[in-house]
Amino acid sequence: MKTLGVMGKKVGMTQVFSKEGLSIPVTIVQLGDNIVTRKLTKDKDGYEAVQVGGFKVKEKKLNKPELGAFKKNEVPPVAPLKEFHVADSASYNVGDSLPVGDLIKEDMLVDIRGKSIGKGFQGTVKRYHAGRGPMTHGSKFHRSMGSIGAGTTPGRVFVGTHMPGQMGNVNVCTRRAKVVRVDQEKGLLLIKGPVPGVEGGLVVISPTKKKWNG
Repeated sequence: MKTLGVMGKKVGMTQVFSKEGLSIPVTIVQLGDNIVTRKLTKDKDGYEAVQVGGFKVKEKKLNKPELGAFKKNEVPPVAPLKEFHVADSASYNVGDSLPVGDLIKEDMLVDIRGKSIGKGFQGTVKRYHAGRGPMTHGSKFHRSMGSIGAGTTPGRVFVGTHMPGQMGNVNVCTRRAKVVRVDQEKGLLLIKGPVPGVEGGLVVISPTKKKWNG
């Protein structure tokens, strides 16, 4: 990942009130430990980055090579591990937690990456919002897909044609979400609007770089 960020778990949704008394729907994210487990340098690895562990886990959750790497660096067992590109990895120390208060601040716009909720095998009406046929007057075409192409020309089905299949359960990114509140004591982030994934799912939050219409 190109931008340094923090990992957390989606807790659920609630509402808070602004100073003007307006209700703001927010998603609560429980921040992880975000411990630096390894530093990568341009001389040795070809690029500058830091490897960060999300949450502390029991040793039995990891295999021996993973535990050996943690013991070598004198770092507690953590998972999952993600790399973040930085300008200079020398400014980070292995075993320290990322400074969440310096990375994520109130009223900041952030990008949130996570895995969307899986919907299973779905048809084109639900998956792609396709239109349906009449439901009465003897019609036998209701929610089926219909024609997927001509016969003689081109004589095949084009790649990418909308068809029934697996819906959801893919990596998605919600961009330019606003941070409403940061509670460092409890390790909570309150983000306006929805966040990808199920409750308890892993999310990666980083300051947004995408400019509006830029």
